[in-house]
Amino acid sequence: MKIAVAVMAAVFALYVWLLGGRSIALLATGFERGEPVAAVMGGAMIVFPLLGGWALLRELWFGYRAEQLSKRLGEEGLLPNEQVALTPSGRVVRGEADALFPAYREAAQASPDDWRNWFRLSILYDAAGDRRRARETARKAMRLERSA
Repeated sequence: MKIAVAVMAAVFALYVWLLGGRSIALLATGFERGEPVAAVMGGAMIVFPLLGGWALLRELWFGYRAEQLSKRLGEEGLLPNEQVALTPSGRVVRGEADALFPAYREAAQASPDDWRNWFRLSILYDAAGDRRRARETARKAMRLERSA
């Protein structure tokens, strides 16, 4: 998985670098030749590589932090270890995953300042395929861990 992330990050970084170079060239051409449309387009285009670079760094940081918290939970022996059935494609059977949620959700709500419970809940969301909730809950766990 890390190799795939590294390859995608490298490809995206190349895209950001090439688009940034084209943006600067268009901006410079617009100013040199007195073409305001080219200058405006170059200025507008430079926003995309800046936003892309910010998004790339933010996602890499999220992945790094999630891995660190997962390692800490593993060292403490607190990773979820329930066995659930898998579909032939390797996904968790949704009904079995749903049965685990109440206990993990209650633990997180009972100790709202404990990042461990929130991160464990995020692992369950991720395993069940609910990526949006998994990321939200993992971010909450990261904020709590940082403030602890």
